[in-house]
Amino acid sequence: MEAAQAEKSPAVLQVSMGARKYVGHFKDYVDTLHRLAGRYDVPFFIQHDHCNTIKACREAIEAGCQAVMFDGSHLPYEMNVKETTQVVEYAHEKGVWVEAELGCLPGFEDMVFSEKAVYTDPDLAAEFIDKTGCDALAVAVGTSHGGVRGEGYLPLDFGLLEKIVKRKPDYPFVLHGAASLPPELIDACNRQGGQLEYLRNCSEESIAKAVAFGVRKVNMDVDNFLVFTTAVREFFNEKPDLYDPRKYLTPAREAFRMEVEHKMRAVLGSAGRYRTAREKETLSIEKKSAVFRED
Repeated sequence: MEAAQAEKSPAVLQVSMGARKYVGHFKDYVDTLHRLAGRYDVPFFIQHDHCNTIKACREAIEAGCQAVMFDGSHLPYEMNVKETTQVVEYAHEKGVWVEAELGCLPGFEDMVFSEKAVYTDPDLAAEFIDKTGCDALAVAVGTSHGGVRGEGYLPLDFGLLEKIVKRKPDYPFVLHGAASLPPELIDACNRQGGQLEYLRNCSEESIAKAVAFGVRKVNMDVDNFLVFTTAVREFFNEKPDLYDPRKYLTPAREAFRMEVEHKMRAVLGSAGRYRTAREKETLSIEKKSAVFRED
């Protein structure tokens, strides 16, 4: 939230199944997110990511999430359509937005695991959107959940992405597993005593290009976790006598914020997209003045 405010970027705040289990008092947690979000100028959207059952989606909606992501990617196509449609019907009655998924990314995401990638078919994607009425669709075009073993960055299939977007122009397509795991972030953590494996994912340049192609929502958290953990390790290496959580969580939170700001500016292009009503009014006056001067 601090990063979004600093960069004047709208943002989606996502809660995962793992986070729900971790916090325990789920509705209270979502209520807190709403209260905190209301303290900032920029708009936030609270979404529950990767609900793997209809029941989990309903619980998220009842807890106050403004959007839910139903992950039926592990289901046969017709079953995915059927269950996504049920979620959409329930959610839309409550004024809640629904993201669905078609295709599979390799790796773990909460309770859903896929051993290999199954890329999204453009024709099926268009059909799926029409049949289910989902408000956004996560597609598989080369990213992975948590990274995979490899020598270089994974290539995104931009030809496939272009076909998917052309079938539904101006529709909000989504990339999951879009953290880039830059080797320098893993290096930094390992220099502080970490023992992280050098997994690979798509580069930040590829993610930025996907946004230019029409992707409108990008899920990325691993890079944030990396810099957070590195900051904590560095703190204890330099100050092993301290134990106050406020001391070591402050630099960790700052590292997290800076990484998010970097993503907003250099990867997503979302920085500066939000303007207050006063800024919009000023901009409008400036444009009118410019036209007047030209005349």
